[in-house]
Amino acid sequence: MIQNRLRQWIVLAFGIVIGFALVINLPNATVARQAPLNLATASLKLEQLGTGVYSLISDTDYPPANENVAICNAGIIIGDDGVLVIDPFQSEALGNLLLSEVQKLTDLPVKYVINTHFHFDHTGGNKAIKAQEIILMGRGTIREDMLTKNLEYDPNPIPPEVILNSDSSIWLGDREIQLKAVEGHSGGTDMIAYIPDADVLFTGDILFNQRFPYIADGSIKKWQKTLDNLIQEYPNTKIVPGHGAIGDRGTLANLKKYLNELEALALKWKANSLSEEAATASASDIPDAYQDYKFQQLYSSNLKTAYQQITLPLESSPGL
Repeated sequence: MIQNRLRQWIVLAFGIVIGFALVINLPNATVARQAPLNLATASLKLEQLGTGVYSLISDTDYPPANENVAICNAGIIIGDDGVLVIDPFQSEALGNLLLSEVQKLTDLPVKYVINTHFHFDHTGGNKAIKAQEIILMGRGTIREDMLTKNLEYDPNPIPPEVILNSDSSIWLGDREIQLKAVEGHSGGTDMIAYIPDADVLFTGDILFNQRFPYIADGSIKKWQKTLDNLIQEYPNTKIVPGHGAIGDRGTLANLKKYLNELEALALKWKANSLSEEAATASASDIPDAYQDYKFQQLYSSNLKTAYQQITLPLESSPGL
């Protein structure tokens, strides 16, 4: 129910924004559609993380002004004989913008595109990728999830045609990209990408930086364990989150701290035998430490997810 309510809110919010632009202010919306899409209009900034390793970073809050304002971050890894791209945003236009940015950086072809998980804001741009006949790759149940859970946002999703069910490496000439399965955010579809020679890690939505994470499709306990592992495994690594600015080990620790606090709160509710309504009402105010976080609409829904996963008895708790 939590997942459904949050999805309904997301669809409604996104629809309201687009509806106002297209219906109430149609002349301006027409001009906006005709205006060329570029990094500035898409609210993106290109950042170089190492030789041949780049990220397009979005600073957008939710909901975005329109479907062609990027919500998430993307990655570009240039090897000796080709390019691998990570997460082509939520629309075909943004996917094409990403490909055009690659062309500005190199003449080498894009060989592979990785979806770090199934959520629409990371996979809607697959339409642009498919049109170029580039290999799309994902993990686990990503195809099934995109073809069912994503239909509310994208009636014609393009899922990956290559599914990785174990840790793998892709080589672009002498450059290795390590693809690793992780758990916590999106129910068996999470995958991270590490470039050893640059010491850069792309986490997808396993990491949110200065934003409340979306946890309704995942598992708080599995996510905590994954973050612990990443903190130990990547002590000095540049880390590109799914949302927010480039971070590091400390950024992983910040998200782990938030999840730990959420768990402690849910256990307190359990000890006091609180109902969901009473529990979430008791913590309805965003703590001072998180007042500057974006995606604030997720704060209250995360309380409900924590109640469902941790406060309720184990046999009634989803996502563990």
